[in-house]
Order: sequence, then structure tokens, then C-alpha cells
Amino acid sequence: MRKRILVPVDGSEQAAAAAAFAVEQFPDATVVLLHVINPAEAGYSAQASVPSFSEEWFEERQAEARTRFDELEAAARESGAERVERAIEVGRPSKTIVEYADDHDIDQIVMGSHGRSGMSRLLLGSVAEVVVRRATVPVTVVR
Repeated sequence: MRKRILVPVDGSEQAAAAAAFAVEQFPDATVVLLHVINPAEAGYSAQASVPSFSEEWFEERQAEARTRFDELEAAARESGAERVERAIEVGRPSKTIVEYADDHDIDQIVMGSHGRSGMSRLLLGSVAEVVVRRATVPVTVVR
């Protein structure tokens, strides 16, 4: 059975490096590009913590994800990848990545790390760190 490699993408250079690494290391695998739209980035209303993001904001995030997918898929195919899938999910990135891997028969996660340290890491958290701790499949972090 062919491996399925999940590559979370967020538009960063690190995510592009992770996609390139996945194609290079797993040339026969299906590469699954995942973009997670985080509604917290749009803000919340004061009423019962209901997301207040507009449909326009959400559609813009989807369009940005599709553009990223186009670029990464073209580069992956240029490097020899035969099978590339795309997925857009909504939620908290670390939780959504782990759940997606569990629910979609993923064999490994390859993801980029921003390499933050010190106070910025404490304040911003580390999606990669949470995924490494919670994933039920192997995780490779690319810098």
C-alpha cells in the first residue's frame, strides 16, 4: 500500500521546505497538502465565543490556500510527485492537523517549524511541538 504523507501548509518558507522534503524522501507516496483556517485569526464576538468572521474573510483565506496549493503542487510535480491531494479544514491548527491525520489514513506528517525560541515561542506557542506530542503517527519537523 502506498504511503500517505500529510504536509500542513501556511504560506511560510518552512512549509514549502517541508513539502519539498516530503516529495524528496517519499517519492512514491501520496502527498496530502493541508491548510487549516484558524477562525481565531478573524476575532471572536463577545457573545458566547461565537466566531464573528465574515464570509468574505473566510473566502479570502480559502483563495489564499488554493494559491498556495497551486504553487506547492506545481513544485511537487516538477520534483517527481505523482499523487498530490489538497484539503482545507477549519479549526485550531495543531488539533486539526492531528485529527486530520487520524481520520484520513495518514502514515506520516512532515511539517515546517518557524524555529521560534524564548519569549516569542511562549507567547505564540508551537504548532509543530503540539503535533509532535499528540500525533499517533511519526512526525518529521523541517527547518
